[in-house]
Amino acid sequence: MLARPFRVTRGSDYRLVVRRGSRCGGAKVVTSMLTTGESRAARFGFIISKQVGTAVVRNTVRRRLKAVCAEALPRVPEGTDVVIRALPASATATYAELSADVNRCIERLGQVRP
Repeated sequence: MLARPFRVTRGSDYRLVVRRGSRCGGAKVVTSMLTTGESRAARFGFIISKQVGTAVVRNTVRRRLKAVCAEALPRVPEGTDVVIRALPASATATYAELSADVNRCIERLGQVRP
C-alpha cells in the first residue's frame, strides 16, 4: 500500500502536475510527471472519474494503481510528483495490464533511475 507521505493530497499540486508536467497516454491510464527539485520522496496522485464505473469499480482501480505505484516508488527520483488519471478502459483491466501501462509511461518519460 502507498503511505500518505508518498501521495499528492492538495488540489493545487494536482493541477500543477497535470498542467505543467510531462504527459504519457496509454490504453488504460494517462500519466503526468513533474520534477519539483525538492528533497523529498516521490509522490503519487490518482484521478478516477465516474466514467470509470461505480464506486466499487473505481475503488478497485484506485487500490490496484496504489499497489503498482508502491512497487515503482524506488525507481522514481526524489522530488517527482506523478498523477495518474484512469481511463474508462481501466475498469476491466487486470493488475498486470495496469502495471504494464504505468511502468511503460514512467520509463517513457525518462524519469526512471538507472
